Amino acid sequence: MIRQLILNGVIAGSIYALVALGFTIIYRTVRFFHFAHGAVYTAGAYLAYTFIVLLHINPFISFALSIIFSSLLGVAIDRLVYLPLRRQKASDLILLLASFGVFIFLQNLIQLIFGAQIVTIRRGPVKEGYHIFGAVITEIQVLILIVSSLLLIILWVFMKRTKLGKAMRAVADDPIGASVVGINPETIILSSFAIGSALAGAAAILISYETNIEPTMGFPALLKGIIASIVGGIGSIPGAVLGSYFLGLAENLGIWKISAGWKDCVSFLILIVFLLFRPAGLLGIRVEKEEI
Repeated sequence: MIRQLILNGVIAGSIYALVALGFTIIYRTVRFFHFAHGAVYTAGAYLAYTFIVLLHINPFISFALSIIFSSLLGVAIDRLVYLPLRRQKASDLILLLASFGVFIFLQNLIQLIFGAQIVTIRRGPVKEGYHIFGAVITEIQVLILIVSSLLLIILWVFMKRTKLGKAMRAVADDPIGASVVGINPETIILSSFAIGSALAGAAAILISYETNIEPTMGFPALLKGIIASIVGGIGSIPGAVLGSYFLGLAENLGIWKISAGWKDCVSFLILIVFLLFRPAGLLGIRVEKEEI
């Protein structure tokens, strides 16, 4: 049982990592909680459903198309909502409320288009999983682990080795200094929304092969991504990954002797403990308050 719980925790952490990374990449450049990230996640799942089930497009092509359209949705949210507010010098609170409004609007729009019923992109008979070291893993779970690992590696290489990745890190660390050396912050923000939204869409598509799709699926995923980001250290990309796997393992090991219905309770308990005793997170930097 313990081996199965650890495996389940790693799989859950892989999905949380994609959501948390997308959230963190956007947060590092705009510095407010982009709640509409959850709606982009939901849209990614329904885009996959549209391409695979309704339009009967090849699953691999559908995966790519869904990620592209998820990315474009994130960019559209920034250009149509956040950019005008930034030009008006809106406060972070106004941007936060706007993001929540966009989330509610998109969630209801998805429900209006597809209905409130549960849908799925899974096809074919249910197959027995593979037995590895006393745990059972299905083909879909293997796919989740492989694809999420590849995406994490690609993102790490992109952020460390490419010119755009370095520019994104520069804007996140010092927006004014980045502007002085010729980096356009708006271009970086646009890129952040594109990449972050693509990761959210990828996470939703992967999990949709294992679970059902419904209009309200984005909010729980968003909460787990935010909790993972805070646990790892808000704004830290390595912290988002570490926090995601920590949360996934803690959730699954925490319900070892109790009902699985307590999994969300374990997540919020972890969040409260970190906010009380280590608000900077695992890899965050504690900022000392100045004495007046």
